[in-house]
Amino acid sequence: METVQELIPLARELMAQRPNRKVLKLYVLGGVLAFVGMVIGLVETVCSPFTAASRLRDEEAAVAELQAAQERKSLAIQTLREKSKQQEAVLCSRAPSIRQHAS
Repeated sequence: METVQELIPLARELMAQRPNRKVLKLYVLGGVLAFVGMVIGLVETVCSPFTAASRLRDEEAAVAELQAAQERKSLAIQTLREKSKQQEAVLCSRAPSIRQHAS
Protein backbone atom coordinates (compact mmCIF):
# COMPACT_ATOMS: atom_id res chain seq x y z
CA MET A 1 0.00 0.00 0.00
CA GLU A 2 1.81 3.00 -1.27
CA THR A 3 -1.00 5.54 -1.07
CA VAL A 4 -3.92 6.28 1.19
CA GLN A 5 -6.29 5.78 -1.75
CA GLU A 6 -5.58 2.05 -1.60
CA LEU A 7 -6.92 1.82 1.96
CA ILE A 8 -10.58 2.26 1.00
CA PRO A 9 -10.69 -0.66 -1.48
CA LEU A 10 -8.82 -2.80 1.04
CA ALA A 11 -11.34 -1.97 3.76
CA ARG A 12 -14.25 -2.78 1.42
CA GLU A 13 -12.68 -6.08 0.47
CA LEU A 14 -12.13 -7.01 4.12
CA MET A 15 -15.72 -6.16 5.03
CA ALA A 16 -17.05 -8.16 2.04
CA GLN A 17 -15.19 -11.27 3.26
CA ARG A 18 -16.76 -10.96 6.72
CA PRO A 19 -13.61 -11.53 8.78
CA ASN A 20 -14.01 -12.80 12.30
CA ARG A 21 -13.44 -10.46 15.24
CA LYS A 22 -9.90 -11.59 15.96
CA VAL A 23 -8.69 -10.80 12.46
CA LEU A 24 -10.52 -7.47 12.50
CA LYS A 25 -8.91 -6.58 15.84
CA LEU A 26 -5.53 -7.52 14.40
CA TYR A 27 -6.06 -5.22 11.40
CA VAL A 28 -7.19 -2.38 13.66
CA LEU A 29 -4.21 -2.88 15.95
CA GLY A 30 -1.84 -2.84 12.97
CA GLY A 31 -3.44 0.33 11.65
CA VAL A 32 -3.21 2.04 15.05
CA LEU A 33 0.45 1.05 15.44
CA ALA A 34 1.22 2.32 11.94
CA PHE A 35 -0.51 5.61 12.73
CA VAL A 36 1.35 5.98 16.03
CA GLY A 37 4.63 5.27 14.25
CA MET A 38 3.82 7.91 11.66
CA VAL A 39 3.02 10.49 14.36
CA ILE A 40 6.24 9.71 16.23
CA GLY A 41 8.24 10.06 13.01
CA LEU A 42 6.56 13.37 12.25
CA VAL A 43 7.26 14.71 15.76
CA GLU A 44 10.87 13.57 15.50
CA THR A 45 11.26 15.26 12.12
CA VAL A 46 9.76 18.51 13.38
CA CYS A 47 11.80 18.57 16.60
CA SER A 48 15.13 17.39 15.17
CA PRO A 49 16.49 20.88 14.33
CA PHE A 50 15.98 21.96 17.93
CA THR A 51 17.67 18.92 19.41
CA ALA A 52 20.54 19.23 16.94
CA ALA A 53 21.03 22.86 17.96
CA SER A 54 21.05 21.99 21.65
CA ARG A 55 23.53 19.17 21.03
CA LEU A 56 25.74 21.59 19.13
CA ARG A 57 25.60 24.10 21.99
CA ASP A 58 26.44 21.39 24.51
CA GLU A 59 29.34 20.23 22.37
CA GLU A 60 30.67 23.79 22.01
CA ALA A 61 30.39 24.33 25.77
CA ALA A 62 32.32 21.11 26.43
CA VAL A 63 35.06 22.10 23.99
CA ALA A 64 35.33 25.56 25.56
CA GLU A 65 35.56 24.00 29.01
CA LEU A 66 38.33 21.66 27.89
CA GLN A 67 40.25 24.53 26.31
CA ALA A 68 39.94 26.58 29.49
CA ALA A 69 41.19 23.65 31.56
CA GLN A 70 44.16 23.20 29.22
CA GLU A 71 44.97 26.92 29.47
CA ARG A 72 44.85 26.79 33.27
CA LYS A 73 47.08 23.74 33.28
CA SER A 74 49.61 25.32 30.92
CA LEU A 75 49.64 28.53 32.99
CA ALA A 76 50.21 26.52 36.16
CA ILE A 77 53.10 24.64 34.52
CA GLN A 78 54.57 27.90 33.23
CA THR A 79 54.43 29.54 36.66
CA LEU A 80 56.07 26.47 38.22
CA ARG A 81 58.85 26.65 35.65
CA GLU A 82 59.37 30.36 36.31
CA LYS A 83 59.52 29.78 40.06
CA SER A 84 62.05 26.99 39.64
CA LYS A 85 64.17 29.20 37.36
CA GLN A 86 64.05 32.00 39.93
CA GLN A 87 65.11 29.61 42.68
CA GLU A 88 67.97 28.31 40.54
CA ALA A 89 69.02 31.87 39.77
CA VAL A 90 69.02 32.76 43.44
CA LEU A 91 71.06 29.67 44.32
CA CYS A 92 73.52 30.30 41.49
CA SER A 93 73.97 33.95 42.42
CA ARG A 94 74.66 33.08 46.06
CA ALA A 95 77.25 30.44 45.31
CA PRO A 96 79.83 32.74 43.62
CA SER A 97 79.35 35.44 46.21
CA ILE A 98 80.05 32.97 49.00
CA ARG A 99 83.20 31.81 47.26
CA GLN A 100 84.45 35.36 46.79
CA HIS A 101 84.11 36.14 50.46
CA ALA A 102 85.56 32.83 51.54
CA SER A 103 88.74 33.15 49.54
